[in-house]
Amino acid sequence: MTIDWINFTPWSALAGGGLIGLVAALLFLVLGRIAGISGILGSLLCEQAAGDGWRPAFIFGLLLAPGLWAAVSPGGLPLSAHTIDAPHGWAVLVVAGLLVGFGTRLANGCTSGHGVCGLASFSRRSLVAVLCFMGAGMATVFVSRHVIGA
Repeated sequence: MTIDWINFTPWSALAGGGLIGLVAALLFLVLGRIAGISGILGSLLCEQAAGDGWRPAFIFGLLLAPGLWAAVSPGGLPLSAHTIDAPHGWAVLVVAGLLVGFGTRLANGCTSGHGVCGLASFSRRSLVAVLCFMGAGMATVFVSRHVIGA
């Protein structure tokens, strides 16, 4: 494995991870809610929750954050962040997104809910979910790079 040292950004990645942890902790401490993005988005789209103005604000903040980062960071966003590279076509990208959505419903949560909040609360269910989706991700990369050769 080689590291792309020119595009390696450990400080911004560390800051982003710290901010994710801070927001997850604040959301839990202030509102008693788990910062699981799939659950927040799913309940925003499916349920009529009175007095839950934090959900659209949370999603809006997620969408706004990359633009704010591009505006204040010295180098802006890397070129790869401005375009979506779909080497196998948009259909594969759409199917992959639907499979991720299906997986989050099957696991009753996503990487943020299980990986950030669930592991922090020592949830065994979240540990199993994280091991499953990390294993599936590693297997997918291995098969696509070494078996299929994509």
